[in-house]
Amino acid sequence: MQQFSHDVVVISDVHLGTYGSAARELVVYLKSINPEVLVLNGDIIDIWQFNKKYFPKAHLKVVREIIRMMSHGTKVHYILGNHDEALRRFTKFSMGNLVMDNKLVLDLPTGKAWFFHGDVFDYSVRHSKWIAKLGGKGYDLLILFNTFINKVLVGMGRERVSISKKVKDKVKGVISYVNDFEQNVASIAGEKGYRYVVCGHIHQPAMKQMVTQEGAEVVYLNSGDWVENLSALEYVNGSWTLYQFNEKISEASEEDMNSVEIGLETVLESCES
Repeated sequence: MQQFSHDVVVISDVHLGTYGSAARELVVYLKSINPEVLVLNGDIIDIWQFNKKYFPKAHLKVVREIIRMMSHGTKVHYILGNHDEALRRFTKFSMGNLVMDNKLVLDLPTGKAWFFHGDVFDYSVRHSKWIAKLGGKGYDLLILFNTFINKVLVGMGRERVSISKKVKDKVKGVISYVNDFEQNVASIAGEKGYRYVVCGHIHQPAMKQMVTQEGAEVVYLNSGDWVENLSALEYVNGSWTLYQFNEKISEASEEDMNSVEIGLETVLESCES
């Protein structure tokens, strides 16, 4: 498979360990890139909903691909989110090409970029975590139902649909929440003198030039997710682009995906080597 070189790649909200995680598609994408820096911007492993009975091979393959990238020189920054907050006890942890932290600042040629997951701006996460966790389980069930519906639609020769995305797009409260989120993070980034602010958390991929109330110009970036949008951020030669996974690539790479079967032992061996 042809690989493309990038200065920085950002992915977030993979939610490994849940039914909704598009792990197979993410493996295809990871095999196609060769970044100098890979930022895992939170909620990569969904510890909130982790069940030892459900962690398919495709989810393990995501871990394996990230380890492979590190072994080939990619610097991986794991920024912790709310769903993988149990790992925050390892904040500042560093081993080889892996660094784990709550935030990251990169001094890029076109300006400083501030990376963090974004859950600190979510009231339900900070003050009513049980509501957020309950919502997460409901969301996972909706995704599971959506997967069944899409199998039926594909069998009938029709296009896939995203029920949860359609629901969110029609709820005014969600739209208001997203707008407030973007304005808040851009405002704080402007106060800190950052050119870019890069988040995840809200599962809404975006690239926006924003002007804060103080007059600061900030580029707001959100890497989206690998549940519904299958998106990532790529920085190459001073420019950011928003990557959107192409379903046709997944179909074309099915044979390649099935040719690599791994287990947990293989992942552990890769870690030790």
